[in-house]
Amino acid sequence: MVDPNNRQLRPPIHRSWLRLRLGKLYYGGRRRLLWMSPRFHWAKQRQTERLPYMLISHATPLYRHLRGEDQELQENKVANLRLAVARLDGIVLYPGEPFSYWRLIGKPTRRKGYRDGMVLFLGRIGSDVGGGLCQLSNLIFWMTLHTPLTVVERYRHSHDVFPDTNRTQPFGSGATCAYPHRDLMIRNDTEQPFQLCVQVGKQVLKGEWRAPAPPVCRYEIVERNHRMDQASWGGYVRHNELYRRIYDLEGGLLEEEFLFANDAIMMYSPLLPEES
Repeated sequence: MVDPNNRQLRPPIHRSWLRLRLGKLYYGGRRRLLWMSPRFHWAKQRQTERLPYMLISHATPLYRHLRGEDQELQENKVANLRLAVARLDGIVLYPGEPFSYWRLIGKPTRRKGYRDGMVLFLGRIGSDVGGGLCQLSNLIFWMTLHTPLTVVERYRHSHDVFPDTNRTQPFGSGATCAYPHRDLMIRNDTEQPFQLCVQVGKQVLKGEWRAPAPPVCRYEIVERNHRMDQASWGGYVRHNELYRRIYDLEGGLLEEEFLFANDAIMMYSPLLPEES
């Protein structure tokens, strides 16, 4: 059981601009050295022809109609997603290769066409160039949990920003991202290639993992021990645990494994009604 008064679940400490800048330079430098390491053969090959078998597909809504959310930032997010998807769609992950979300997308800049989208920083909602790309990393991470691919690096969201309106995944099943050090990294430890296919539609962001052979099992993500607590400092904290069940194609349970526990500060009151 997670203690709601845990220091990690308190509002973030506000650091000085200099400390934040130095930290970003340090961790960003370490990330770039990792990308340059000759020890890894990073996934980089893309192909337009789709591999024949779809292992998992998923879609998430592009727009949320919630009180107080800036419509222009949502439109900018969609534009940002189109640019990022163009860098990832069709990427093939061969056996032994690691996939790095930010290594493939690169740094979002205005010169590349990225716009100001919504971001969450130190517990506050704001805007920044390339904002909104977490929706794509969320989608890829969720789909990867339904494959035999190995998640090497993933960062959970420290804040739960929106109520469950139109939520298509359990709370805590996403992957936050911040260039370049908060990355999503996936490795192919199997003997066959996998292909990531992503597309921005009119209303949804769509994705697939595809392979040259049909699936041999089925995956299900199960949420347990979900609750919302009021912390001693006055805010609300949300908790859950996620497990993965693996079934054979006849429906027999082969294995159940614990994935991770989630704890996040809620940025809305759980007592308020959700908007449709």
